[in-house]
Amino acid sequence: MRTVIQRVSRAAVAVEGEVVGSLTRPGLLALVGVTHDDGPEQVALTARKIAELRLLHGERSVLDVGAPVLVVSQFTLHADVRKGRRPSWNAAAPGPVAEPLVQAVVDDLRGRGLEVATGVFGAHMDIELVADGPVTIVLDA
Repeated sequence: MRTVIQRVSRAAVAVEGEVVGSLTRPGLLALVGVTHDDGPEQVALTARKIAELRLLHGERSVLDVGAPVLVVSQFTLHADVRKGRRPSWNAAAPGPVAEPLVQAVVDDLRGRGLEVATGVFGAHMDIELVADGPVTIVLDA
C-alpha cells in the first residue's frame, strides 16, 4: 500500500461537478494506492500513520487535535514508468481487491474518532486542495 499524505488548509473532491467529500479546515489529504499483496497489516499501518504522524503545526497529529482527513483512492500511485512512455498499471490491485482495503483504512480512521471524508472509488474525480507548507509524505506500507 502506497499513500501520499499532504497537509492541507482545505481540500475537496468532486465527481461530475458535485462535491462528494471535503475538508473545510486544516487536516490531511491521503491518496491511497493498493497493490496485490496488501492486506490487514498494511491497512493497520497506513491508518495508524495517517492518524499519528505529527505533520500538523506544533508537531501534532490529526489524532492529537481532531483534525479531519480526506481519503481518496489512487491506483496510479503504483504506476511503473521504467520502460517506454506508457505507464504500466500491473502493480495496482484490481477494484474488487483494492476497494475494500481503502474502505478498511477509512473505517480504521473513523474508529479512532476522526472525521473522515472520501472520494468515490473508481470514479473520475476532480481534487482541489490548498497545500499547507507544503508538507507531503510518501508512505509505503
